[in-house]
Amino acid sequence: MDSPLDIAAGPARTEAPGSVSPEPSQAHDPKSPVARFGADKPLAMDAGVDLSPFQIAYQTAGTLNADRSNAVLICHALTGDQHFAHTHPVTGKPGWWETLVGPGKPIDTDRYFVVCSNVVGSCMGSTGPASLDPATGRPYGLGFPLVTIRDMVRAQAMLLDSLGIPDLFLCIGGSMGGMQVLQWASLFPERVFSAMPIATGARHSAQNIAFHEVGRQAIMADPAWAEGRYIEAGTRPAKGLGVARMGAHITYLSEPALHRKFGRRFQGGSAPTFSFNADFQIESYLRHQGLSFVERFDANAYLYLTRAMDYFDLAEDHGGVLANAFRGTRTRFCVISFTSDWLFPTSDSRAIVHALNAAAAPVAFVEVESDKGHDAFLLDEPALFSAARGFIDAAARARGL
Repeated sequence: MDSPLDIAAGPARTEAPGSVSPEPSQAHDPKSPVARFGADKPLAMDAGVDLSPFQIAYQTAGTLNADRSNAVLICHALTGDQHFAHTHPVTGKPGWWETLVGPGKPIDTDRYFVVCSNVVGSCMGSTGPASLDPATGRPYGLGFPLVTIRDMVRAQAMLLDSLGIPDLFLCIGGSMGGMQVLQWASLFPERVFSAMPIATGARHSAQNIAFHEVGRQAIMADPAWAEGRYIEAGTRPAKGLGVARMGAHITYLSEPALHRKFGRRFQGGSAPTFSFNADFQIESYLRHQGLSFVERFDANAYLYLTRAMDYFDLAEDHGGVLANAFRGTRTRFCVISFTSDWLFPTSDSRAIVHALNAAAAPVAFVEVESDKGHDAFLLDEPALFSAARGFIDAAARARGL
């Protein structure tokens, strides 16, 4: 989820797990614009807490037109951030959605003003558990209030207000980003002209909650986690976070893609070493994913964001009937799924479409044939680009853009 599938298996890294390198979070010095909200503008959170002061880090691309009608909000996935089409300040890699966003691309930055914010609870500049608690001067750690998808969307709405954007031409995102899109369309229907939730669901399944819990337990079992106070202790639960990432990354892929790229090929030759080294290429790849992830992400933020996804249940928020979340909406929807996505299977998208039909909402549905798994929405997938371009161009004509 969230990082493009760089499938080339590199050599396994050998630095000592749990060793301390510079804090990966940009909680204190984000390399992007920041909107700050003081005591007079608290964020009312579902946990019953008014978060204040707080800040939202964000990036933009393109130009806002004179009547402010061409704004696009991109909602990032679990381990994503605001750097959708900008060089990442920690990794130096290109933006995570440059396949879809840019001049001449489906989200054309020559036509649209694109905004993407780091969600509340994350670690790339928006207020989260790695941020300093103004009451103590220490990092929040587990003292930070639990975050929900609705909290993320409320904070994004406050950001758009601060940018002078009354409503959105398009709200788009995949996975956890897709949850935010659905929440936007339900919470602020008058502010969303068109919506594109991709590879997502209206609630987290028991299986997905189970996968997240394994990852959280891996982090909390790491002695370096220090009950969530690892920043103050000068440690970092790199081992636990790396294992959590390895487990999660498997769910973002598909067996056909893994077999095609790795199969049972050995990493360093044609025979086993009869050891627990990374004999197989897939082992080396997963270890690399785990180790590179801890260089850019905060462990407590991972706990908070996975829990936010677990809590998401849009039907439960509306009397147990998903259609009630969209009653009376005028938002245009395009729901997209992938045939090989077993994390958010097509049945999840169909449930959203059925609810939108029941609410008499205008909706298109596209199931993309792909063997790339859940992460297909981040990759070079021509059928996705074609569907997105067709929907966005039609919505633009209806909007008069």
